[in-house]
Amino acid sequence: MSTLDWDLTDEQRMLREMLGRFAREEVAPLARELDRDQRFPQEAWTRAAELGLLGIGAPEAYGGAGLGLLEMVLVAEEISAVCVSTSVTILHQADLVIGRFVRHATEEQKQRWLPALCDGSAIGCLAMTEHGAGTDVFSMRTRAQKVDGGYVLNGSKTFITNAPVADVALVYARMGPADSKSFALLAVEAGSEGYEKGKKFTKMGWRGSPTGELSFDDCFVPDENLIGGEDEGRGILLHGLNTERVVIAAECVGLAQGALDVARRYAAERHQFGQPIGNFQLIQAKLADMYAETEAARAMTRRAAAIADAGRAAELKDLAAACKLFGADVAMRATTEAVQVLGGYGYVDEFPVERFMRDAKLMQIGGGTSEIMRSMLGRSLARP
Repeated sequence: MSTLDWDLTDEQRMLREMLGRFAREEVAPLARELDRDQRFPQEAWTRAAELGLLGIGAPEAYGGAGLGLLEMVLVAEEISAVCVSTSVTILHQADLVIGRFVRHATEEQKQRWLPALCDGSAIGCLAMTEHGAGTDVFSMRTRAQKVDGGYVLNGSKTFITNAPVADVALVYARMGPADSKSFALLAVEAGSEGYEKGKKFTKMGWRGSPTGELSFDDCFVPDENLIGGEDEGRGILLHGLNTERVVIAAECVGLAQGALDVARRYAAERHQFGQPIGNFQLIQAKLADMYAETEAARAMTRRAAAIADAGRAAELKDLAAACKLFGADVAMRATTEAVQVLGGYGYVDEFPVERFMRDAKLMQIGGGTSEIMRSMLGRSLARP
């Protein structure tokens, strides 16, 4: 049994092996092209839908696989080891979009949206961040005003994954006046009057995962598109952050593992002074640290996923933040060290580690910065 599999069931091991083949054979060959051309990973998206990965957490009745967060973590680990852009694009749909419908939507809403989201014929995005409301998310200015038959939405969102290609956007908005403490989650369909997709960003990393802006100018959203109650948006957002951070942590594990894999192969093949550079103790030390930290991050992240799947949500908040904090730092260190092991070849795109390094940086920013993770954990741990 692989050391990667000690904590998995037979079914989960089979899933991980299938994901590994998919990543190596179908995702990896296109990763460099996606990064260069900054295009949506359509081939992997279509195949992921066929494999049931988009709807991995949705009930079978709606076209999903009915699996848990641990299985989603396995998806993140395996695909991120070769292409974070593809993993992020797939898991934004699987966790942030489909997960909101599964946990908070009405039966009619689930039947209306989930089948198309699970089979990939519809692409969704979750719109939370604004120009003035990133870490301080509840300072958001996007507002939803109740009117007859629905809501009028005004405001804008930025840094939204999948926004340029989304068919439906789940949008967090403040209800009523500007000083209201009430928030709601609304499903806004592409083509709605007053809803526009703004610019697509050119990014340092995650270049194959489209990121953009959304704007709403007196956009009417019908009553039936409200997800949860008018005052439930805050709770939905906070609950979703925990699973998002566990998934991001798993993507960090995948990134670190991918960097380690490339560095190990290169250290065995590259000769200097008449021997493989892997014979030199300083190179061995780098590989040892990369391995130890990657396995520690993997164990922590899988434990968090198992706790979530066991329904112990109250235990998840601090651990999810710790997973995200530690995983992001591990990914940054591992990818940086991989570039160092490869030397000049690590700095050019003939090898993927320069892309891994660029991708890793966003892990310390998105989903809550490393600084806010430390602040949250510090406050929690310092309580009497």
